[in-house]
Amino acid sequence: MALTQRLEFRQSQSLVMTPQLMQAIKLLQLSNLDLSAFVEEELERNPLLERASDGPEAPVAGEPVAERAEFSDSGDSQGYGDDSGGDASEMSGGSAGDSFEPGQEEWLNRDLGTRTEIEQTLDTPLDNVFTEEPAEAAARVAQDAAPTAYTEWGGGASNDEDYNLEAFVAAEVTLGSHLAEQLAVAFAFPAERMIGQYLIDLVDDAGYVPADLGQAAERLGASQGDVEAVLAVLQKFDPPGVCARNLSECLAIQLRELNRYDPAMQALVEHLDLLAKRDIASLRKLCGVDDDDITDMIGEIRRLDPKPGLKFGSARTQTMVPDVYVRPGPDGGWHVELNSDTLPRVLVNQVYYTELSKTIRKDGDKSYFTDCLQNATWLVRALDQRARTILKVATEIVRQQDGFFTHGVAHLRPLNLKAVADAIQMHESTVSRVTANKYMATNRGSFELKYFFTASIASADGGEAHSAEAVRHHIKRLIDAEAPAAILSDDTIVERLRETGIDIARRTVAKYREAMRIPSSVQRRRDKQSMLGNALSAPATSSDRSRDTAPA
Repeated sequence: MALTQRLEFRQSQSLVMTPQLMQAIKLLQLSNLDLSAFVEEELERNPLLERASDGPEAPVAGEPVAERAEFSDSGDSQGYGDDSGGDASEMSGGSAGDSFEPGQEEWLNRDLGTRTEIEQTLDTPLDNVFTEEPAEAAARVAQDAAPTAYTEWGGGASNDEDYNLEAFVAAEVTLGSHLAEQLAVAFAFPAERMIGQYLIDLVDDAGYVPADLGQAAERLGASQGDVEAVLAVLQKFDPPGVCARNLSECLAIQLRELNRYDPAMQALVEHLDLLAKRDIASLRKLCGVDDDDITDMIGEIRRLDPKPGLKFGSARTQTMVPDVYVRPGPDGGWHVELNSDTLPRVLVNQVYYTELSKTIRKDGDKSYFTDCLQNATWLVRALDQRARTILKVATEIVRQQDGFFTHGVAHLRPLNLKAVADAIQMHESTVSRVTANKYMATNRGSFELKYFFTASIASADGGEAHSAEAVRHHIKRLIDAEAPAAILSDDTIVERLRETGIDIARRTVAKYREAMRIPSSVQRRRDKQSMLGNALSAPATSSDRSRDTAPA
């Protein structure tokens, strides 16, 4: 076979991942907060991109700003703009740059005479009339005048764009600041305050300090006894139980505050592992009390706060803002709309670019502004395409999960990305990016879009498959309805589900139960029997008991 050279023409299609296409794909999976931050960066970077105003009187980008007509009530006529028959200068309020009315110029040019004639005309000396300079008089009048707007008193709403309502919100009190305020009063010596502040900085969100404070003493150059002494004072701070090194110490501090830390309670607090195992017999023997007393003691322990530091917020919680609203329609269907508040509005200033193109002479500057125009135009189109894609995917989800919106979680159907992608003629990866970090507000609450995509579980009678989320909801209902004397095991739950037409394995039930943080049947039996015992012994706890309450 001979080797020869020849020319061939071939036509083919290929997808080239340009930087703009990659950025458009990235915009799809951004949340509303990340998208707002991205748009803000583009507004600062691109001079041809500007934010579209929402106000009815706000100018549209590229159009000249129209003058605002002022209100006039001179004479008997009232009107706006050209509706009044007077001159335009009369409508403006008589500013310094306007023309004078007839007779004003003649009055200004008239000679008033000598000082004696003026005093005779006014019937008073001039020193009594002009006691202040004009600037001083204007300043005094402005100072004595009452505020013309409620905002001048420091409150109320304002039309100023720089007005920030959050500037008037009280600062959140953190656990560290709350302890620091008490530290300044509790210690007089600077060395003790330094040790106390260092220990406060070690307190975690729950209110605990590290169990080993030897490293703290080494870093501070203080003795272990000094650190322990300061820690003992910190443990008396509010809230009770703060600055403890473990759970037992935290509960002991709170019991001392309540004057309930007697020898029996001390033995109970020191053996919390037995309480976790529900070994009541061993606890009763260690504490030296009877059944009624041990029940009362366990009830007191449960009323304490194991994490006192959580009363103070450590971080501000960000409220979830939905991207899509779903409302019932008048025809029995569902109305799907985008949340316009989460969509950034930007415009391309074509007029500004046209003016610049007439004056720019350097090739580098022309290339720069041409790139800015292309990027701005692309961003506007990408944001519009993103909004349309989100609305299209959300509408298809609502159509596929109509039973959920009408009847509840039990009627949630199995759904995957491929079913939605085929219905709207898009790729699965696009649907996956659209549903990431997006939320939908419905009549049954707010859900992430990925919540509606669930795996399918076969039916026991060969009928329609069930969604995994509906099965989880069914399992939770069975466990919530169980009686303390008849706790359902995982095998029993499997049998109950098969009676309703759901074919599921026992290990799947255990996986779903653990995902919903539901304890095992043994643990649930102990918890419910303990709660039942506390409820039956509640009348007996109201009377005072003769148990020794002297502190240890």
